[in-house]
Amino acid sequence: MSQAAASLVPELAPLRFQSEYLMTHQPHTRLQTIAAESAMILGAFLLGTSEFAAMGLLPEMARDSHITIDVAGTSVTAYALGVVIGAPLIATMAAKTPRHLLLVFLLLFCAVGNALSALAGSFSALIAARFMSGLPHGAYFGIASLIAATLAHPGKRAQAVARVMMGLGLANLIGAPVGTFLGEHTTWRLTYFLLAALAALAAIICRATVPAVQAAHGAGPLKELSALAKPQVWLAFGIGSVGLGGLFAVYTYLVPTLISVTGISESDAPLVLVVIGLGMFVGNFLGGWLADRGIMRAIGLLLALNLVAFTIFFFSVHNAIAISISVFLAGLAALALVPPLQARLMDVAGHAQALGAMLNGCAINVANALGAALGGAVIAAHFSPASTGLVGVVMATLALVIFFVALAIGEARRP
Repeated sequence: MSQAAASLVPELAPLRFQSEYLMTHQPHTRLQTIAAESAMILGAFLLGTSEFAAMGLLPEMARDSHITIDVAGTSVTAYALGVVIGAPLIATMAAKTPRHLLLVFLLLFCAVGNALSALAGSFSALIAARFMSGLPHGAYFGIASLIAATLAHPGKRAQAVARVMMGLGLANLIGAPVGTFLGEHTTWRLTYFLLAALAALAAIICRATVPAVQAAHGAGPLKELSALAKPQVWLAFGIGSVGLGGLFAVYTYLVPTLISVTGISESDAPLVLVVIGLGMFVGNFLGGWLADRGIMRAIGLLLALNLVAFTIFFFSVHNAIAISISVFLAGLAALALVPPLQARLMDVAGHAQALGAMLNGCAINVANALGAALGGAVIAAHFSPASTGLVGVVMATLALVIFFVALAIGEARRP
């Protein structure tokens, strides 16, 4: 994005979010704030692992259910659809619920969903369980982001949101590779049993450490739904839904690509998942740092980086070192988008802060559903698995178009 364009747009300012939520017990020490953030990071980690480990477990699920990889990929789509439906539903139904108690409830719901996934006796039952597991996902990240921003000092709120989102990076760096390893050497069901137990533990820790935060004064379903009447909310949602889709097109089918095209053994594939997870971990902090220095500038820069990363992936799939470098860059570019998009949605949602914050989780999972579906479609059409990289290129390009529309509308509405 040019300097001229950057200088014209007021939205390039750092995060302007002002919390409307009331803390009953303000933490008095930095240690208490760290404890609360750490508990929310743990919750983010297991929710992220629940989502991303499924992609590495697709070969085991397919074999266990006697189906093809692309059909097994519909379990990823089911989870994503649960997120998209769950976030607005929970935002309206729980508009007046104290935020810290809602956080605990969402983690317990996650525990039940993962337990049912582990116990599923058929693929259709697994699809239903994955859909249920996705319902609390977007709401959790939205509420945790709001609490983190409320605890943070002005000027560092995007970085506080990024710290909570760090759980996603850790899920890809540690959770997904470990979950894939367990699935390959024992059973994929063990991964979900462990996630259910960790979710219950995280609920207990959050209840003990996260300060009491009441819902905003005058909160209600109609107030939350007012966010959906704002064009910039939909544009930010569109940027995330399309711009992050390339990551899921590549990631969902990365293990089969590594085995069938790159020639990496099934036992070594989790090592590449560690590499993409490391990229996501680094990207999360980069995105938070950039967002506190200009949200829209950060989004434009990172969308361009996504386009470059997926182009490199397309040309690197036949070499183990090259594909490792390209997936690191792809993970970094994609996850770096999450904090500025979260900040943008909190900014433009106005008084509907809860739903605005939750919409980022929805956008990520619309991207998940689109990316997994489009990636599966190109593979089912007998194109090379490398073509998932081209899906990423197209989606990053379309997201840049939406980005420039948002800039143009923002400029047109300046006084």
